Amino acid sequence: MEQFPLPKYHFMVEAGMDRIGFTEASGLDIETEIIEYRDGADRNYVKQKIPGLKKTANVVLKRGMMKADNAFFEWASQVYYNKAERRDVTVSLLDETHQPVVVWKLRDAWPAKITSTDLKADGNEIAIETLELAHEGITIEAA
Repeated sequence: MEQFPLPKYHFMVEAGMDRIGFTEASGLDIETEIIEYRDGADRNYVKQKIPGLKKTANVVLKRGMMKADNAFFEWASQVYYNKAERRDVTVSLLDETHQPVVVWKLRDAWPAKITSTDLKADGNEIAIETLELAHEGITIEAA
């Protein structure tokens, strides 16, 4: 059986109990900081590179604005004075049978920023809104 790389346009986002359609998901990155160390008695005169803390970016989700659809505005409105409803969020890349192939799991995510669309009287585009999620870590699973 011949295998092909997966297309990136077929994905699903789930935030707690809600399944919300998005046109774009970015920031699903994990980076390990590098600690450089050199022992003074080391004869190689080269610094060792040691893995340090993991670092993740905020995840950015974009979608077309829908009439009377306030799902993540309601979630974001609950963020007040160091209190936020944290949810586990799952982003799944799907195959042609709509089954998850790669799954990114965000732990304890909460809405850090919502950006509404820009408005243009002579524009011919869809109104896109953006949700930026802060989280406590990402795990990646291949199905």
